[in-house]
Amino acid sequence: MTYFYYRASTSSQPQINEETIKYWKHLAEKKNWRIVQLPNGFYQTEYQDFDEAWVDVTRRETIDGAESAIDSSIDHYNKRLEFIKGPKVVKEFK
Repeated sequence: MTYFYYRASTSSQPQINEETIKYWKHLAEKKNWRIVQLPNGFYQTEYQDFDEAWVDVTRRETIDGAESAIDSSIDHYNKRLEFIKGPKVVKEFK
């Protein structure tokens, strides 16, 4: 039983630093994103970094596709933030 306690109480996964968590929280807010139309007619999604510079991420053919890409990115970072809280119970047996 001691081995199982040791395995459960020690973490083999790297710890996520505060700067990364701050970055993920920033990317999880839609206000930090925008869509621009390129000269070729495509739409580009961009996020604003901490230095207030815009960083391009993806290109899509439609504005709806670009917004969907932003929403997917926001969902991705929200899931990352949820997982750093630790394991959560998804089913219990009685």
